Amino acid sequence: MFLHTFKYDFRQCLRQKELTFWLILFPIILGSFFKVAFSELYEKTVKFDAVPIAVVETEKNAVFDQVIEQVSTGEDALFKVTRTDMKNAEKMLKDEKVTGIISTGDLSVEFSSSGIDQTIVKSFIQQYKTQEKIITDTATNAPEKLDTVISALSTDIESNKNIPFADDLDTTVQYFYNLLAMVALFGAMSGVFVAINNQGNLSSLGARKCCSPVNKLTSITAGLSAHCVVQTICMIVAVSFLAFILKIDFGDRLGLVYLSSIVGGFMGVAMGFFIGSFGRLSEGVKMGIIMAVSMLSCFLSGLMVNNIKALVSEYVPVFNEINPAAVISDTYYCLAIYDDYSRYIRKMITMIILTVFFTLGGYILTRRRKYASL
Repeated sequence: MFLHTFKYDFRQCLRQKELTFWLILFPIILGSFFKVAFSELYEKTVKFDAVPIAVVETEKNAVFDQVIEQVSTGEDALFKVTRTDMKNAEKMLKDEKVTGIISTGDLSVEFSSSGIDQTIVKSFIQQYKTQEKIITDTATNAPEKLDTVISALSTDIESNKNIPFADDLDTTVQYFYNLLAMVALFGAMSGVFVAINNQGNLSSLGARKCCSPVNKLTSITAGLSAHCVVQTICMIVAVSFLAFILKIDFGDRLGLVYLSSIVGGFMGVAMGFFIGSFGRLSEGVKMGIIMAVSMLSCFLSGLMVNNIKALVSEYVPVFNEINPAAVISDTYYCLAIYDDYSRYIRKMITMIILTVFFTLGGYILTRRRKYASL
């Protein structure tokens, strides 16, 4: 009887056009918009590239030449240096091929505009002049301390130092993490259908099920299982579209990304079943509640405003630990940022606990309900 009920609930779920839109078409459309909006934004505004500068040798300065050579080589180079004469340097500056011009004689700098790159060049020159004066004064007044001074100044010689915390993480990828969390929570609409279709006072199908000899626990379990299967398919489609069509970088643990999404989808279905089991509200009202809860959860997780999650963590830190959307997106962060699995496992356990809580709560609210007439 379980398989029979499962089969028909599965077919019914596939016929629900609104689920097809919200669980498959909507994430594809919104994900595509995100990709277009955030295309190359990380490389242009966040990721650091060597600052192009022109160096004009108006006077021989061997020490400065050595320092410039040091900070313009390697993967973490601060500058991309072009050595040329003043006429060509000014033409390059006018054509915006370089950010600024440095003259080796008096170490003056010339810019055509202001910005972050220009500030970096100016700060570098100011720091060099300060350290050069310290070394010169020490050599003149206290030559015995020269080695100590040079050693102290050399400890901070790296102007562009990469502090290893994780691989470079595109900050815009959080929107795609939260998009998957939203798809998972939209599975709550499926859960509402399960609850309504098993309540005789809310739907004709529910009335027929209540009159049938099928055990209510069996009917609900079959319905939840069918909708979880459909939700799993939708989550796999969403992750695959983002990973292989839009080329969103989920790291080298894509299998666990799929697992997190599937478990998150189960949690979404269970949440909808739990909410749908409350009261005698109509299907439309319960759907509205589901959408409001899902969107609020996603908003506080950072789907619309990227720093809102940090603000919530600062003022109400416990909320991020139970916010379904935040928990789902955190699993993706844990896989992308941390080498160990301790934080990821903790988030997965949280999702499982919430899923069990919502499912048991929904069972309790629906299984003992009786009706005077149908």
